[in-house]
Formats: sequence, C-alpha cells, structure tokens
Amino acid sequence: MQTGVLRVLRTTAASWWRQKELRRTGQTLLAQRFERQTVLRDLGYLRQAATLPNAHVICGEGGTFNHLGWTTVSTLAPIERFPLAALAVARGTPFIDIRPVTDVIAFANLPRVA
Repeated sequence: MQTGVLRVLRTTAASWWRQKELRRTGQTLLAQRFERQTVLRDLGYLRQAATLPNAHVICGEGGTFNHLGWTTVSTLAPIERFPLAALAVARGTPFIDIRPVTDVIAFANLPRVA
C-alpha cells in the first residue's frame, strides 16, 4: 500500500468531529483507536473496489457514492472533498459523473468512447 494513500486516510480520520472532540477533551488514546478503525475500514473499501468487477464511483448533485457490489459508501460532498472516492478513482475504479453540464463547449470537446 502506498504511503500517500495511508496519509490521506489518516488525515481524514483525524479530522472527523468525533475524533477532534475526543482529542480536545484529552481522550487521545480513544481517538487514536477510532482513527485506526476508520483507516482499516476505508482500506477494506479500497481493496474491494480494486477487486470487484462491478465496483464504481458515481458523483452527482446528491453527493458521491462508492458502489462496491452489495455495499454503498456515500457522502453529501463532491468527489474533490471525498478522499475515499478520490482514492478509489485514482487507483482505477470506474468513475461516473452525473453532475449537470455547465460548460457546453468543454462538454463537446470531451473524448468520445467508440
């Protein structure tokens, strides 16, 4: 596993409000335990996305969704703000963008699938 992937997952886990609150109140060991659990869970999602043939990431107005067969991981954030989906796409998981088109010229210049 690349250290960059782990760094992103650890930073994301440490930034959650629950872990921040635990650290603020002095419960750092508990916060670290929750962060480790979160990183391990997210690594499992990334491994599933890499191995399942029907796994894909969808980004739309309603948020970002990681579809992993029977499991869906979602958030109400665009792909740029959802590190797990961004990592899955960077590692080769198919990406479906259903956000509305605002620049018609850029859309017309996209490569075509033959």
